[in-house]
Amino acid sequence: MADIVNLNDRRKRKAREEREAEAAAKRMLFGRTKGEKKREDTQKSADIRKLDGAKRDKSDDKKR
Repeated sequence: MADIVNLNDRRKRKAREEREAEAAAKRMLFGRTKGEKKREDTQKSADIRKLDGAKRDKSDDKKR
C-alpha cells in the first residue's frame, strides 16, 4: 500500500530549500571580507586608469 504524503510538508520543504539556495548565493556575493572588497576596488580602479590611458582623442583621429 502507498504511503500517505502530506503535501503541505513537501511544499514547505521545497520553499525552505529554495531559500537556503538563495542565501548561499547571496553569501557568495555579499559575504566578502574588508580586504577582499578593498582589493577588488583597487583592481577596478587600476583597470579604469589603464583603459583611460589607452583612449584615443577624437582630435588625434582628425589629424590623420
